[in-house]
Amino acid sequence: MGRGDKRTAKGKRFKGSYGKSRPHKEESTVKADIAAAAAKKAKEPKVEKVAAPTVKKAPAKKAAAKKKTEE
Repeated sequence: MGRGDKRTAKGKRFKGSYGKSRPHKEESTVKADIAAAAAKKAKEPKVEKVAAPTVKKAPAKKAAAKKKTEE
């Protein structure tokens, strides 16, 4: 396995091809995807989030006061 093997990155460099062992990404597609995502985000209507009202909990009842009422 080495320069002549198409299955290795070294072999793909020797042959001048790309593939699973030596992936090659085109810059134009990545830039186009980013631009499309930005355009889609700009078109979406902005929705204001309304915070739900906070509910305050009642203070815990004391155990001592509860015992006196039972007797």
